[in-house]
Amino acid sequence: MSRRVVRQSKFRHVFGQAAKADQAYEDIRVSKVTWDSSFCAVNPKFLAIIVEAGGGGAFIVLPLAKTGRVDKNYPLVTGHTAPVLDIDWCPHNDNVIASASDDTTIMVWQIPDYTPVRNITEPIITLEGHSKRVGILSWHPTARNVLLSAGGDNVIIIWNVGTGEVLLSLDDMHPDVIHSVCWNTNGSLLATTCKDKTLRIIDPRKGQVVAERFAAHEGMRPMRAVFTRQGHIFTTGFTRMSQRELGLWDPNNFEEPVALQEMDTSNGVLLPFYDADSSIVYLCGKGDSSIRYFEITEEPPFVHYLNTFSSKEPQRGMGFMPKRGLDVSKCEIARSAGRCACSPVSLPPQSDLFQDDLYPDTPGPEPALEADEWLSGQDADPVLISLRDGYVPPKHRELRVTKPNILDVRPPSGPRRSQSASNAPLSQHTLETLLEEIKALREQVQAQEQRITSLENMLCELVDGTD
Repeated sequence: MSRRVVRQSKFRHVFGQAAKADQAYEDIRVSKVTWDSSFCAVNPKFLAIIVEAGGGGAFIVLPLAKTGRVDKNYPLVTGHTAPVLDIDWCPHNDNVIASASDDTTIMVWQIPDYTPVRNITEPIITLEGHSKRVGILSWHPTARNVLLSAGGDNVIIIWNVGTGEVLLSLDDMHPDVIHSVCWNTNGSLLATTCKDKTLRIIDPRKGQVVAERFAAHEGMRPMRAVFTRQGHIFTTGFTRMSQRELGLWDPNNFEEPVALQEMDTSNGVLLPFYDADSSIVYLCGKGDSSIRYFEITEEPPFVHYLNTFSSKEPQRGMGFMPKRGLDVSKCEIARSAGRCACSPVSLPPQSDLFQDDLYPDTPGPEPALEADEWLSGQDADPVLISLRDGYVPPKHRELRVTKPNILDVRPPSGPRRSQSASNAPLSQHTLETLLEEIKALREQVQAQEQRITSLENMLCELVDGTD
């Protein structure tokens, strides 16, 4: 009988490669704040990076279609009075991004499709509720306009961005600094890690810790956790001897790990990025010059090493493209943005045909629930789309914020009727935004007209000189 030596996996030959020089960004002053967040976020339209800024906090938003050297005067997104610590794109609107800051606030921004001529300084809404710096942001995977924030006050707040209201506040579950928060696939549970070395599974709507594990990793350095497709928890942390370590846990039996592997000796916290479609986790560490890929399966040893992408420069931050933003024609299964460059992770193409096994239907930009439906107890899996014909990002969609009238306490009469965009009253902020956009476009048109006039004059001078 022959013995199988090589494990069967369609991802066994996965490899990473650095982006070409003309597809990278240069001269970006990445923030030097000592905070263990990714400092980078990417979606099918834009790349956002937290940057150095004097007198407050800022981040830069660059269109993916325009790469190369970034002008030092390129407009920034500014508004925070202290350094920005985390940013996160809305999964249901590619033009909306949230930022968290040392100034205790969260700001939600609308990014236009055109390149602005000056800094963006007016957020759609500012969320205020934390008493200390806010270092973690995470949008709900299936409910519209639901945003989670965690701060140095050891409190997790879940917001309805569409109204500016606090939906839930979890303020008595973490006795120390929260290191990471992650939603599960349908947004019904949270996995959190804390400085008290405890891994917790939380039902946010019930306000209960449904499972917990003390010292999932015995080291004192920060731990990270993400949900897997099977409902397990993948963690990264440190051993007692300060070696980096990864683990896989079953929340129904936290006594023993499903898998536990020592990695190497380094001070950098490993940030896990998990792809539910392929069940591959990518490990990136600040200060590292490599990204390691592992496949999670239901067969021992459960966490299988695949490959390592290495570069010459250490990474300052990292963000991973949603699956809908990948180039399926090149068998690209992941794309990371870090060190201000993009690194595709691909498989050798087997044919020119669309490969269904590599690209199952993936979460699209449409939410499955409204915020109040999720809060009432409903759960729904993400609305999936096919990548067979590629993905084209939708055009600019405005996020409308309608703050409730706190003076009107009368209950609504009759059935609740949602207000469509066509008959919804325009807010003052919307009017100001439209006027600013019109003004900016007029200035651009005026500049183009002046350029045309100048060129025409030059042409006339050349013609006169020839005569």
